[in-house]
Amino acid sequence: MIFEHLDTYGHEQVVFCHNKDVGLKAIIAIHNTVLGPALGGTRMWPYASEQDALNDVLRLSRGMTYKNAVAGLNLGGGKAVIIGDPATGKSEGLFRAFGQCVESLGGRYITAEDVGIDVNDMELVYRETQFVTGVHQVHGGSGDPSPFTAYGTMQGLLASLNRKFGNEDVGNYSYAVQGLGHVGIEFVKLLSERGAKVFVTDINPDRVARAVDEYGAEAVGLDEIYDVDADVYSPCALGGTVNETTLPRLKARIICGAANNQLANNATGDEVEKRGILYAPDYAVNAGGVMNISLEIDGYNRERAMRMMRTIYHNLTRIFEISERDGVPTYMAADRLAEERIETMGKLKLPLGRAQPRFQGRVRGA
Repeated sequence: MIFEHLDTYGHEQVVFCHNKDVGLKAIIAIHNTVLGPALGGTRMWPYASEQDALNDVLRLSRGMTYKNAVAGLNLGGGKAVIIGDPATGKSEGLFRAFGQCVESLGGRYITAEDVGIDVNDMELVYRETQFVTGVHQVHGGSGDPSPFTAYGTMQGLLASLNRKFGNEDVGNYSYAVQGLGHVGIEFVKLLSERGAKVFVTDINPDRVARAVDEYGAEAVGLDEIYDVDADVYSPCALGGTVNETTLPRLKARIICGAANNQLANNATGDEVEKRGILYAPDYAVNAGGVMNISLEIDGYNRERAMRMMRTIYHNLTRIFEISERDGVPTYMAADRLAEERIETMGKLKLPLGRAQPRFQGRVRGA
């Protein structure tokens, strides 16, 4: 069964990490390293089964290959998941044991933050391996990537508005934002600053209260978010929320958010296209975070990071052009853009990515 999954997704390597003394159960998936070492975050989640965790890490790591390729990075795609509840299962031993697993791969995989993980957790991982990004600035890192992911999502939104409505007036439209984690709340902040009407929902009522109190958002129920009369649906939580059940309920004319794997499957993407809804492919939109942390490999520079993230606008524009040119849905156009770059660079056989990232200026173990 596992090798069938690998054949389907085309992975190079999948590593199962276990340390019973600290309760570590983790999976690291390296999908493709043609463009360089595999960079992708680590997610901590209480999966219902180990099979669910495997399915998730295989899908997410493949998405990172495409994300990094479209973003123009000399990096391949990988991802890791830790099976556990981030609210109760974290410990120093857990993350340091995970860091040892990352270190054992010798730089083929570089980790970072994802759902359920914060900069403090990365600091613990960093004590055991240099192959980690998103650490504190004192170590030469860039810290929490969430604000950068949100900023990049805004660039994707601007491109989408321009494509659909012929303008970039964020404040003239309404938004249904699902998920108010680190990225979601930052995106709501950016929308609010531009005068937009924002509807929000989240499983955590405290997050909803913050969005309402600080940014003037309107709270709706978890299931009601699909029925909101908003111009843009912005999924910023877990994936698969655009599916055969929810899609008929959406009134939005644009789908643009920070979540990974927003479409339940390709058939859903085809239906989105048929309904005349503009879908901004998730891995092109939410690339701001990985763009930002990728700069840590050679020495971080914030100004360069912000400039790089503004290329998301142009990447989305290119995807929309390919979609129109080839007569295919935007999700397929994004895949084509990524696959063309991987194929071209693979033929060049150049040392595009360093097997050993340098992480200049860092002092480990501090």
